[in-house]
Amino acid sequence: VQLQASGGGLVQAGGSLRLSCTASERIFSVNVMGWYRQAPGKARELVAVIIAGDSTKYADSVKGRFTISRDLAKNTIDLQMNSLKPEDTAVYYCNVNWDPRYGTTRNSWGQGTQVTVSS
Repeated sequence: VQLQASGGGLVQAGGSLRLSCTASERIFSVNVMGWYRQAPGKARELVAVIIAGDSTKYADSVKGRFTISRDLAKNTIDLQMNSLKPEDTAVYYCNVNWDPRYGTTRNSWGQGTQVTVSS
């Protein structure tokens, strides 16, 4: 499965962006899918994910500002980012972890999309 991320760009603080990640095929038995980010000189961190059973988890730093959603018909995972802050600047990666068959787990990353928030 290949993931294609899009929607990054340059925005002023307080602005909004919507990231979208499209999978090359329908994925079944998903364990976790969502978005991570990596700022220069920092480790990659979880931003928002959808966990099997449709529960969601957000980083404390984005709660109330970011919303994750998915469209099974379109094989997409979206991240709506509002009230953006300069500290949200990072490369954003989509990820999916799933079980293609019993006893086997796979993990796939998108290519990353740059989000830059100016102050």
